[in-house]
Amino acid sequence: MSCGELNQVDDLRPAFYAASAGAWRDWWTLLHPPYTLWHLSYVAIGWALAPGGDVAKLVASLAAFFLAVGIASHALDELKGRPLQTNISDSALWTAAIVALAGAMSLGLIGVFGGATVLIPLIAMGAFAVVAYTLEIFGGMFHSDRAFGFFWGAFPLLTAYAAASGTVRPACIAASVWAYGLSLAQRGLSTPARRIRRKTRSIEGVITFTDGASETIQTDTILRPLEGALKALSWSVFALATALVWARLAL
Repeated sequence: MSCGELNQVDDLRPAFYAASAGAWRDWWTLLHPPYTLWHLSYVAIGWALAPGGDVAKLVASLAAFFLAVGIASHALDELKGRPLQTNISDSALWTAAIVALAGAMSLGLIGVFGGATVLIPLIAMGAFAVVAYTLEIFGGMFHSDRAFGFFWGAFPLLTAYAAASGTVRPACIAASVWAYGLSLAQRGLSTPARRIRRKTRSIEGVITFTDGASETIQTDTILRPLEGALKALSWSVFALATALVWARLAL
């Protein structure tokens, strides 16, 4: 390809983890596996940091956030313009979203009846986040990088900690700030990658280096560092969560 020639990107998958369209593969893609695992890792870290949490609370918290984030939020997101290009019907997506969100709230209420009254405002906030962020209500006020950092980063960690311990302590706040910052970094990497995969028709340009050498800008030139970092971060956060849970169980 010569310098200045267009690099067509129309045939890109909508996400690096997207499977070929059809049947169960659409549902797999809908889950956004690396990102769902990433945000569930925040839940595990919150539980591991909390004093007094038992394994049942960890399982319940993971299940609640898997339903709310992994299924409900992603199903609602797919209803808005089909960004993942799945063939799942609107009725199936609505059903999945409603049932999953109801299941997540039910798990939270079980925790409340078990004595964790601190969860009451957190349950309401979680349900609000799924709807307000994903459907961009209130003119998209809650659909921003900062909202993503809080709702998808700090909030899962803080909620899991509160569910396990019945309170919120300074260690939880500090860890939530870490999750918030890391989620902002995720957003900064994933937004341009999504824009290229889903909204770009072609790429054109050349990089000229100080030694006079030049390189035509390819799609891979831009996507490789962005998605390589996202992949590395997703499994790294999962590895940290695994280590902390393992250490906690060994105590």
